[in-house]
Amino acid sequence: MQVGVFVPINNNGWLISENAPQYMPSFDLNKEIALRAEKYGLDFLLSMIKLRGFGGKTEFWEYGLESFTLMAGLAAVTERIKIYATCPTLAIPPAFAARMCNTIDSISHGRFGLNLITGWQRPEYSQMGLWPGDEHFRNRYQMLDEYAHILRELWETGRSDYKGRYYQMDDCLVRPTPTGEMKIICAGSSDEGLAFSAKWADYAFCLGKGVNTPKAFAFNNERLAGALEKTGRDVQVFVLIMLIMAETDEEAEAKWKSYNDGVDIDAIRWLIDQGAADKHNATTNVRQLAAPEGAVNINMGTLVGSHAKIAAMLDEMAEVPNTGGVLLTFDDFVQGVEDFGTKVQPLMKSRAVR
Repeated sequence: MQVGVFVPINNNGWLISENAPQYMPSFDLNKEIALRAEKYGLDFLLSMIKLRGFGGKTEFWEYGLESFTLMAGLAAVTERIKIYATCPTLAIPPAFAARMCNTIDSISHGRFGLNLITGWQRPEYSQMGLWPGDEHFRNRYQMLDEYAHILRELWETGRSDYKGRYYQMDDCLVRPTPTGEMKIICAGSSDEGLAFSAKWADYAFCLGKGVNTPKAFAFNNERLAGALEKTGRDVQVFVLIMLIMAETDEEAEAKWKSYNDGVDIDAIRWLIDQGAADKHNATTNVRQLAAPEGAVNINMGTLVGSHAKIAAMLDEMAEVPNTGGVLLTFDDFVQGVEDFGTKVQPLMKSRAVR
């Protein structure tokens, strides 16, 4: 099973709590995380892109770096680990995104891939005059389908003359083409999102679910399998999960309780309001992200316990059919990657090759 790190490109990582570690994003922080991840043989790094935060007392995600440039920097200081940036497709035209990817492919010597997002929070884009209207909730995967078509043409041939509803290329040239195999990731969990992944992606990210329920995400694998029956492609599921670790179960549970006790209610309220804006899609990551009962870490699946307990639960996740890997977040990323590499990974059967 592959293991990646969802690097903290925005302030405070993924814990919306006054009691969680408070920190600003920086290249130096992410470089230290990347080098430790590579040292311990982890497989990939991925950064999101967030263009407006949730506010609240913690000013959650109000401070953030840019994904392509951050990952270009990390590509330059690493040697083996795979690098993924996230592309806000409403803000970056597909041909320009392809050229940016080709550049980081050159920096990384073929280790780069791309996560495509449609954009779901109106304020991120309306603040720049880029929101296409609320009809975007309905047609966003039609737009993304055209976007991916153009990317694949440009990466494979260096040329596109595609004419669609949303994008029109006029003998567009983007050369040189990548040296590595350019992988696409998508995290959409609506029916349209899974259909897109089945057609274009190499990996489909999903959110884990619940606390210490390692296999609760399996329904996503089953839904993706249904979509893959129509395309005949091989697309693996990568699961987003948070690890809250300590030497003992009791210490880890105490940390987790403290984070929940300090939840930033105002920031959560903003997230809930944004999650309710999409009236078209009933089953999306956004619905889970914004559910109030577990929003202290945006409702991602969470494993809490000793290093041995965490290792055992990650091995359980690896047993779910078509699970290709996990994308990890931590309360403290530097210490978390160090502890995973030295205390968790050596106990995992699914990482025995490492």
